[in-house]
Amino acid sequence: MKALFIVGLVVMVLGILSFFIPLPHTEHHGIDAGDVHLGVNTHHDEMLPPYVGVGLLVVGAGLMIAGRKRGA
Repeated sequence: MKALFIVGLVVMVLGILSFFIPLPHTEHHGIDAGDVHLGVNTHHDEMLPPYVGVGLLVVGAGLMIAGRKRGA
């Protein structure tokens, strides 16, 4: 298998996973007053927008096709 085909396969798998697995995101909200630090950490699990997943699928498929044609 060519390297371009493998990269395309990895990008395509990431595109498929982006529809099902949320990305964790942590934010720190707080205030600093001299030596006193008061804050709260908030944790969010956010899904990527659907167009990102579709874009990854299209790019991955294109790389796989280009890698296959180049190797032939």
